Amino acid sequence: MKDILLNIEALIFASEDGLSANEIKHILQDGLMITINKDEVLSFIDQIKIKYEGEDQVFSLKTFNNKYLFLTKENYHDVINQMQAHRDRKKLSQSGLETLAIIAYRQPITKLEVEQIRGVNCDYSIQRLLEKDLIKIVGKAESIGKPLLYATSETFMNHFGINSVKDLPQLKDIINEENSIGEIIE
Repeated sequence: MKDILLNIEALIFASEDGLSANEIKHILQDGLMITINKDEVLSFIDQIKIKYEGEDQVFSLKTFNNKYLFLTKENYHDVINQMQAHRDRKKLSQSGLETLAIIAYRQPITKLEVEQIRGVNCDYSIQRLLEKDLIKIVGKAESIGKPLLYATSETFMNHFGINSVKDLPQLKDIINEENSIGEIIE
């Protein structure tokens, strides 16, 4: 019986939108060949609710629209909100992604060269990429004013799962003939 209880707990935990007692019953019957009725499922769900009522648990089992799902207890909402805010700060804007792509493919590159390719000022995007440690300063160019040179960082390589810039997809791998504009001249 404990096996059934743990399977029900796992199903509820893994469901994004919650599961009804009937859905749980059907999953257990169809997937695990467990003969169970709705009342038995509800009994197991009550046991799971009791388990998660304790102070040492961060989740509680809730029912919404006749579906059961685990939710974080109210005591932990502040820390979850902080994590969400932290996660939101990590996201890159479209301009940040474009700037990162240019740096990745043309490194080492100056800010002016990035701006010439994009056609807009890139101060903010480059600053955000530096803050997120996706790019780094690798030196100074030998041109007038000795502007800083930017390249991708080890964090960039780890994030995208590549060992070197040679592992980046090549343009010919990304663009196919169906995406081209105009007539093909042979």
